[in-house]
Amino acid sequence: MMTAPAHDIAAYRVSFFFGPEPVEGKPDVLACLFNVKKRSWKAGVQVAVEVNSSHLSAIERRIQLTDRLAKIFATMETQERAGYQERSGEIFVQAVCRRKLDLQLASGLAQNNQRIPAEGLTVELDQAISEHPEHLISYILDELGLAP
Repeated sequence: MMTAPAHDIAAYRVSFFFGPEPVEGKPDVLACLFNVKKRSWKAGVQVAVEVNSSHLSAIERRIQLTDRLAKIFATMETQERAGYQERSGEIFVQAVCRRKLDLQLASGLAQNNQRIPAEGLTVELDQAISEHPEHLISYILDELGLAP
């Protein structure tokens, strides 16, 4: 059996558009929207990436996100800490969605607006995050302006 060639994700330019937002009709699913453009395309496409809330919770526990961030937030003033804690939750969802999008880009992406459902790429996402949990933590700290 032949495997499909991996696509170079560097060939895509990805811009975060908005999210996380609840998905209509799916109370336990959040989505982030990204604009994706490949160099050879005339225009970009919109890709909605969905993640189930229970899957997010499992990832959060697996990488011990709360404990890791608590150590960093402990050095802050109480008022400042609350804002960072709230924002870190949103950024965590964005980071997971972006990682899921990267997995899709590695296998190729058609030039049309699309949705990556919450049920899609879950095994691959778990594997990628388990192999490099520090990528999510670094992404979150960088977005919060707290990267060392």
